[in-house]
Amino acid sequence: MRIERVDYGHPDAVRLIAEVQAEYVVRYGGADKTPLDPLMFEPPTGSFFVGYVDGPEGEEPVASGAWRSHVDHPDLVSLAAAGVRRTAEVKRMYVAATHRGHGHARAMLSHLERTAAESGAEAMVLETGTAQPEAIALYTSSGYEAIAPFGHYKDAPLNRCFAKRLPVVSRTRLDPTR
Repeated sequence: MRIERVDYGHPDAVRLIAEVQAEYVVRYGGADKTPLDPLMFEPPTGSFFVGYVDGPEGEEPVASGAWRSHVDHPDLVSLAAAGVRRTAEVKRMYVAATHRGHGHARAMLSHLERTAAESGAEAMVLETGTAQPEAIALYTSSGYEAIAPFGHYKDAPLNRCFAKRLPVVSRTRLDPTR
């Protein structure tokens, strides 16, 4: 899978966002209503990525993932107590149903972690829910640990939040377009 940084309003991003929102409707009974500003996903404070694979008619967008920066997020008390000030929050992780089971989600997650670390993030954080057991399995098998709820759905009973410390990366080789 080839991963490319795109704008939040890029046609492939819009299509994949619509697909993940439709999946939330099926799994949770409604779309994700987390307030998002497309500027949150512009370097250097965030990035949005689309994963492409070869299809019968050329490259096909099959996966998405994004991160947005937080500094001293007030809900992330446990991370702050551990000395973490700069976090990157995973958003819009999705793999098209017909392309699941090929490692695309794991590849996208790894890409998000690397690019966030290169931008100075000390940890990745994320919200997911109990109706997404595959996502929870991906995150826990990738080294994420449960943390106290945060974010838009922190009081929702199905909400589950996770975090993972990132390796320190030299900021001298930063390229926010990767």
